[in-house]
Amino acid sequence: MASELFESTLQVEYLSASLLDVLVRVRNLVHSGHTLLTHPLSGSVKPNETHYKSVLLSKSRGKADAQSVQIIGECILAAQRFNARQLPARYLRDMQIVDLSIISSALETKKTNS
Repeated sequence: MASELFESTLQVEYLSASLLDVLVRVRNLVHSGHTLLTHPLSGSVKPNETHYKSVLLSKSRGKADAQSVQIIGECILAAQRFNARQLPARYLRDMQIVDLSIISSALETKKTNS
């Protein structure tokens, strides 16, 4: 849902992958100089229960941000401690709505603070 909603206004990279795979991709982008704009494990959904995760990163690249590197590393470790659970299909739309709500709120906060 989030990728479809924001693909016309933001640079969106959609991965059909596990949460751990998404976090590794975010880590690679952080190591290449992007900065985290949202916490990768934001929200109250446990890492093993989320099937959708949107993360905001800076568009521009610079020197690797030490805080972003530390945060994404900790998130990967946290995700590795949980075994992913397969939720019934009837819950997937709900999980998309939760992810969309979290990332929309973060975007609104970023706009307000800019």
